Amino acid sequence: MQFLTPCPNAVKLVSFRYLHPPSTSSSSSSASSSRFKMSSDPLPSLPENRIVVGCGGVGLDFLAAVASYPKPDDKIRSTSLRVQGGGNAGNALTCAARLGLNPRIISKIADDPQGKGIREEFEADGVDTSFLVVSKDGNSPFTYVIVDNQMKTRTCIHTPGDPPMIPDDLSESTIFSALDGARILYLDGRLPDTAIIVAQEAARKNIPILIDTERQRERIDEFLKLASYAVCSAKFPQVWTEAPSVPSALVSMLLRLPNLRFAIVTLGEDGCIMLERSVNESPELEEIDVDSLLEQLKQRKDDRVAVPTCISSLEARLRAEGIGTVSGRLYIGTAEKIPPSELVDTTGAGDAFIGAVLYALCANMPPEKMLPFAAQVAAAGCRALGARTSLPHRTDPRLASFL
Repeated sequence: MQFLTPCPNAVKLVSFRYLHPPSTSSSSSSASSSRFKMSSDPLPSLPENRIVVGCGGVGLDFLAAVASYPKPDDKIRSTSLRVQGGGNAGNALTCAARLGLNPRIISKIADDPQGKGIREEFEADGVDTSFLVVSKDGNSPFTYVIVDNQMKTRTCIHTPGDPPMIPDDLSESTIFSALDGARILYLDGRLPDTAIIVAQEAARKNIPILIDTERQRERIDEFLKLASYAVCSAKFPQVWTEAPSVPSALVSMLLRLPNLRFAIVTLGEDGCIMLERSVNESPELEEIDVDSLLEQLKQRKDDRVAVPTCISSLEARLRAEGIGTVSGRLYIGTAEKIPPSELVDTTGAGDAFIGAVLYALCANMPPEKMLPFAAQVAAAGCRALGARTSLPHRTDPRLASFL
């Protein structure tokens, strides 16, 4: 029984977007941009229902790039500085707005200069701030971000907003209005006492929920039980399930969370792994060890290809030793190979990935198309200082073959 199948859409993407055969050598910025064809074809229509609601963290980022990370008691100069909006939910919804969705943000800021900047930036990008709570006193959330040019890392020092958001900040009618007509609810795990109320109401209205499981947070188990989709950091699935490997942890998540349709683990430059539950389980499906299947998929990767691609298994009964079996498909999504000269800052790359997944869900993209699309959007955001500076718009030529 052959459990591997190439993703046809991903193959088309590669052949469409290359102007010349793929090369393993690094290229300059101008050479990189020439890899993408400029298309004169009109963009397809936007998704019919493109209202997404996000509840979670927003803030202001003070980003300083430095030649190398300072040692204790060092006094150094920045090589560049940028101040812009941040926060997981804020970044993901900004990305979604630039791709053409109509996001609504539920969060809290203060009536201070930082809060004013956060709100104005949202409105400039098309994010609905009608449900943004503004406190007359206190401070808006903000983060100092040190970007190390030498090691390509970023260090974040966060100051939470004060006073914190509480359930009484949102009336029942406000929650109803925020969720009215929504295609999907996105939660980043922050503001848990407020977010759980919004999530419970979304579940009652049969609105699908996507949860960003970056790390263990307060009430995370409650959020996961309500979630239809989960996008996880590299370590979270094994920490949460105590499974011995990422694939077996994904099997465990789908077994423990019957509402979960898929779970994605993002792995930075190593791409992502996704497990999708079968819609209609067939008793005739072959059974295979999920760890062995992942190794088979990895052997199908072509490291010469610089643009994001996808490899999937056939539908099967996926077995995790000592855990159980779930019917579904396993996917590997590769990341774009960004030349070192173009990689500036990875701040917010995971948020950009989620913003693109939100768009893909609204557009009913199959996973074979969704994973390379999300990886391409995330890679675009790594080419300038800050989480939002180089987030692509819908008209970006790098996205033409996906849209």
